[in-house]
Amino acid sequence: MDVNGTVAEGFEPVREAFARNFTGLGERGAAVAVYRDGHRVVDLWAGTRDVDGTEPWQRDTAQVVRSATKGVAAAVALLLHQRGELDLDAPVAAYWPEFKAHGKERLLVRHVLGHRAGLPVLDVPLTPEEALDPERGPAAVAAQAPVWEPGTDHGYHALTYGWLLEGLVRRVTGRWVGAWLAEEVAGPLGLDLWLGLPEEAAGRAGRTGRVDGPEPAGALRARPKRSVTAAYEDPDSLTRRAFAAISPFPDQNDPVYRAAALPATNGVATADGLARFYAALIGEVDGVRLLDPATVELARAEESSGPDRVLVVNTRFGLGYMLHGTASPLLGPGSFGHPGRGGALGFADPEARIAFGYVTNGFRRTVTADPRAQALIRAVRASSAA
Repeated sequence: MDVNGTVAEGFEPVREAFARNFTGLGERGAAVAVYRDGHRVVDLWAGTRDVDGTEPWQRDTAQVVRSATKGVAAAVALLLHQRGELDLDAPVAAYWPEFKAHGKERLLVRHVLGHRAGLPVLDVPLTPEEALDPERGPAAVAAQAPVWEPGTDHGYHALTYGWLLEGLVRRVTGRWVGAWLAEEVAGPLGLDLWLGLPEEAAGRAGRTGRVDGPEPAGALRARPKRSVTAAYEDPDSLTRRAFAAISPFPDQNDPVYRAAALPATNGVATADGLARFYAALIGEVDGVRLLDPATVELARAEESSGPDRVLVVNTRFGLGYMLHGTASPLLGPGSFGHPGRGGALGFADPEARIAFGYVTNGFRRTVTADPRAQALIRAVRASSAA
């Protein structure tokens, strides 16, 4: 496998791990980028741009990153808080009066970001056409009754998270999340990262697809428990219902799907776009810093931990971000970020001064801890410690 790109001295283990993902873990096409102290130290890509094609992956090839989108969208809410426009401890209904329905008048903004809102499912799922209408998702969660008392427990809001944020941001700013992100974050930083892929960038997005790969070492310990498997198989479980809030799920290779904006799941990015975004959350990148130190601490302060009512494993969340833990191992205890179901991952570690982005066109049956991304994290850890 020919690996393209560069690594700074000391980060050679990342190149080696990236190459092994192709020879040992079934990778088809992927890229990884790492920033340290706001400067790029890893910039690698290899394979094909399409999972089922032969055209080589280019440095500017982008992919749908699924739930890694959530970490990007969360920054919009945190930046609004940092600017004094959004109170994390205010009721959502203070900004969005229609949200009061079914006893949600005391549901707080921080409950949304910490997956404590009790709204992971829709009693009536949206069709793909309805989901791509920016008004329909927020209206559906505003009308939905919670399945647990908001703030008392947590469970992954796989799809509804995006509509909750969309409704809030629209009412606070008058803009949709994707437009706000493009104007206030991606534009100033020059990010190859979009929520609502514009026509001029559509040709850069590769085709994704399901792939299988050999189990990594220790796979017996990594296989799901029976309770997890049962939850995904039971059509009445919160797990299945949360991931079926859009039914059937849209084809993520459809240009119409990519051009729409679903802040929980359909961001499109390059590996460098994800890594550069997280680098700017924790420090200065070419003169731009997004979050001040106090807001970084808010982002990674634990809001939720323990058994997750949707994912049926122990999870940890800060304000909009997954935190380092057994369900989503990152670089170290202070890391925060978000994986995308099937492989993609972006995160930052302020103590190590590291930001990381990984995108792939080959989606495996993983939700939070893809073995390819984990191999790259171990290599970054070895490089950082050297």
